[in-house]
Amino acid sequence: MNNLQAYPLPEEIKERIQNRSLKRKDEQDALLIGKGGYTPSDESILLDAMIALALGKNVLLKGPTGSGKTKLAETLSFMFNQPMHSVNCSVDMDAEALLGFKTIENRNGETSIEFISGPVVKAMKKGHLLYIDEINMAKPETLPILNGVLDYRRMITNPFTGEVIRSHEDFGVIAAINEGYVGTVPLNEALKNRFVVIEVPYIQGEELKIVLENQSQLSDQRLLETFTSLSSDLLTLVKNGQVSEEAASIRALIDTCDLACYMPPNRAVERGIVNKLEDEREKAAIRNLAETLFE
Repeated sequence: MNNLQAYPLPEEIKERIQNRSLKRKDEQDALLIGKGGYTPSDESILLDAMIALALGKNVLLKGPTGSGKTKLAETLSFMFNQPMHSVNCSVDMDAEALLGFKTIENRNGETSIEFISGPVVKAMKKGHLLYIDEINMAKPETLPILNGVLDYRRMITNPFTGEVIRSHEDFGVIAAINEGYVGTVPLNEALKNRFVVIEVPYIQGEELKIVLENQSQLSDQRLLETFTSLSSDLLTLVKNGQVSEEAASIRALIDTCDLACYMPPNRAVERGIVNKLEDEREKAAIRNLAETLFE
């Protein structure tokens, strides 16, 4: 169980979160509760997301790939002790992926048409969290179906069944966005206005080292410090336009630390970071950086 008293939140907000936490969940629902583990570079990132969600606001996490947006969403699920259903957006996503689909069922020799609920319907009816990842990867014509879900109405008419669905009072929405990446489209202003927006930057310094200690297999303190320095230097290259943001992904850094437990760190950097890039100049810049740090 999370310890809300450790966080400097208003008492009213703590009470709202606690009320959700105390509600009984079945065994299957419990499996959907996040494991936590997000370490913010600024505590206000987590606190503000908790406050907004407790107040019934939709939360949009905005930041570069690998900055920890999904881990933050999982931590919110953990803090609220609330199951979370996920939607991974893509250009191929349609209404069925969001709401569900009809299928033919055969029971006791009788055939019937059943509707299998999707993540949006499940989360609304059960009062769970809904996480929409990379929301700006979806086709603009797909998302308006969620307008009523995301505004004060908190309802939707299921186009496949005609059912009018009004959300449970505890239903909450978290979305994540990576702006400016290939395949993304600008988020419609009317849709963006339905969210409270929280910037999620890359974590650095001691906070990053703690994340690497907790989320990777690497325990060598000297190497952990060096990988923390590597991340800082990579971010400098990103800011200078020498490499893409993908190279500074915390997710990729954790993979690299895991590999470094079993192979030389330079080779781990090659497998975990360099080989994910396409531009040869970017690859060369990171190799040079790694050679300087891991002598």
